[in-house]
Amino acid sequence: MKAITLTAGGLHFHPSHDGPTAAAGETLVHVLKAGICETDLQLARGYMGFSGIPGHEFVGIAQSGDMAGQRVVGEINCSCRSCETCRAGRPTHCPNRTVIGIDRHDGAFAESVAVPQQNLHSIPDHVSDDQAVFVEPLAAAFQILEQISIQSSDRIAILGDGRLGYLSAQVLSQVSDQVTVFGKHGVKLLRFGHRGITTVQIPSSDPHELPAKSFDIVVDCSGSTTGLPMALHMVRPRGTVVMKTTVGGNHQLALSAVVIDEIKIVGSRCGPFEKAIQSLASGNINVDGLITDRFTLDRYGEAFQAADNANSFKVVFEIG
Repeated sequence: MKAITLTAGGLHFHPSHDGPTAAAGETLVHVLKAGICETDLQLARGYMGFSGIPGHEFVGIAQSGDMAGQRVVGEINCSCRSCETCRAGRPTHCPNRTVIGIDRHDGAFAESVAVPQQNLHSIPDHVSDDQAVFVEPLAAAFQILEQISIQSSDRIAILGDGRLGYLSAQVLSQVSDQVTVFGKHGVKLLRFGHRGITTVQIPSSDPHELPAKSFDIVVDCSGSTTGLPMALHMVRPRGTVVMKTTVGGNHQLALSAVVIDEIKIVGSRCGPFEKAIQSLASGNINVDGLITDRFTLDRYGEAFQAADNANSFKVVFEIG
């Protein structure tokens, strides 16, 4: 099969890579589309030391099992479902888990991917492939609501004008009347403005140029080590900072403000696929027009360059 692999030597395209073998309880999925996200960019820079086929945002067609022939998306955490952590209701933090396209499990930048049957979710007929490829990151945005209580009067700042910031802004705007997105790219911020979301373009990464202690909740979707210092500068005493993106670099900052101002820091990762699918099916979340670039697998170099370009929004591999 055609596939992209990542090794210590970088990304490579293979026109005839060995196809995956489904383990017990797994289903082979023929991949139709797969999206590049910030985590994939970080992996390509050496984050996690991943070796294998990357890619975890995908829509495809199940080849076997109860969902054979159906369009599906898949949760990325492959958990054992039997350990103490899983039995306690925390399977996404299973100590025995692998993670599709991220940690010891080949991903979806290929013609086929093996996914645990229990991870698969069917896609309604009226949800397009272009919409379905956003289910995984949209579920991650909904995870914020699973973790913290938000009131309509809460002042929320979102740092980052990229893909996850856009989805998080839509999700949180359904709960709060006061969502403001801070970003560096005027073209990207226009997308938020068209959705009626307040935006502020920041000229640099200096946190002192941003409003201090002004927000009840700050969500870091920046994908940069500059995000957390900004968030700590902007959140009010006893407010909450939600760290939403993985960053390969090291944070170097003073944390005294966390103690002095009693700031709550919440790490936030994968989320509820059911809510993401329902919101796309109902039209409550709009992802139309977000795909700015499309590539075949053999053009992986161009694709990753585009995904790292400030003028691109969502880059997708057209596979199936």
